[in-house]
Amino acid sequence: MSFAWAKPYEPKSPFTKWVDERLPLPRLVYGAIGGGYPVPRNLNYFWNFGVLAGLALVIQIITGIVLAMHYYSYAAGAFDSVERIMRDVNAGWVIRYVHQNGASFFFAVIYIHIFRGLFYGSYKAPREMVWMLGVVIYLLMMATAFMGYVLPWGQMSYWGAQVITGFFSAIPLIGEPLRIFLLGGYAPDQAALTRFFSLHYLLPFVIAGVVILHIWALHIPGSSNPTGVDVKDEKDTLPFHPFYTAKDGFGMGVALIIFSIFVFFLPFSLGHPDNYIEANPLVTPAHIVPEWYFWPFYAILRSFTVDFILPAKLWGVLAMFSAVLLLFFLTWLDRSPIRSTSYRPVYKIFFWILVADVILLGYVGQAHITPVNVALGQVAAAYYFLHFLVILPLVSKFEKPLQLPNSITESVLHGEDKESAPFGLATTGGSTTAPAAAE
Repeated sequence: MSFAWAKPYEPKSPFTKWVDERLPLPRLVYGAIGGGYPVPRNLNYFWNFGVLAGLALVIQIITGIVLAMHYYSYAAGAFDSVERIMRDVNAGWVIRYVHQNGASFFFAVIYIHIFRGLFYGSYKAPREMVWMLGVVIYLLMMATAFMGYVLPWGQMSYWGAQVITGFFSAIPLIGEPLRIFLLGGYAPDQAALTRFFSLHYLLPFVIAGVVILHIWALHIPGSSNPTGVDVKDEKDTLPFHPFYTAKDGFGMGVALIIFSIFVFFLPFSLGHPDNYIEANPLVTPAHIVPEWYFWPFYAILRSFTVDFILPAKLWGVLAMFSAVLLLFFLTWLDRSPIRSTSYRPVYKIFFWILVADVILLGYVGQAHITPVNVALGQVAAAYYFLHFLVILPLVSKFEKPLQLPNSITESVLHGEDKESAPFGLATTGGSTTAPAAAE
């Protein structure tokens, strides 16, 4: 731990001392989420979403293992095995609903976690490695979710796999052989289903491994905070336990209530109806769309309609992957010394434009292809890249940031200072003074 005042673990009984001398696992936990991990005292509820992401991963792994015990990974029986899980397996329906909606829950939490990182500059020094490992986790999630969506072997998942893998053929020379290698043939069939099932089972454990690295890298510099000001002394921090275990516990309770509403009352609201029809290679759905968490990137993929030097299809593939990969380089694209957007009045406007832009891309990604929707997607995709490649590097050159607090403690007590002073009077050093406007 980087802070000198972090309290070391002290076994309180002969048994815990015996365990600690042979397997210091309790010491590791104490230093990671216990009193041995001092955390900035001003963290707001957006810092709950890291824990919620871990909870979602655990839910997905446990329910996924149970479902795999009953799933039949053969093209001729995969769809029927999923229906059998729903009808004949004890509590199979709720396990499937939890896993199915758990993927959406996981992505929703991760998207809020990413936008929190963008707003509070979590990609800046000294947390570059934390951010980049987070992007790796996100890429692994996308691959895992895509392959898991294919497994029920429904109409939409089958044709989604056909369309998405078909875009690899746009890569010159190696594209078509690569697509055949991925699918094990010219179209999704038994080989593709077996490969997707195997990798969908494996990758969550890879994600769990990268999550451990993500947390490890986080514990070197310590957690960021809403002001972006570094921790200066012990007064700026609180022990993780019991303060943030209690706060995270409350956040988990609220999140699980919302998640339960989807599982028990709206289990099909986030899926496409065509995926409840068995896959038919001879009948193409009228409108092929991926799951909602891929919509913004699907909109970018479809935004290129004219060949320009390269085929439009290849431009779309390059842009779709670039939209994610450029997140790795934010540390070097953003030159502002201020971490928190709360103190950047100009960039704050562009940040919220970016949020609206991603929502617009999501809308376009699920909408039918019309001239208006294509034009909207092109404008939104252009702004997405403009934001990260032009606005973000340039805005810090002319922006005048607000005054940062001298310390985290000052930022916390600033509100209490105002609150405790009646009639708008501010207290300083125990004495009460009138504000300048009242003089």
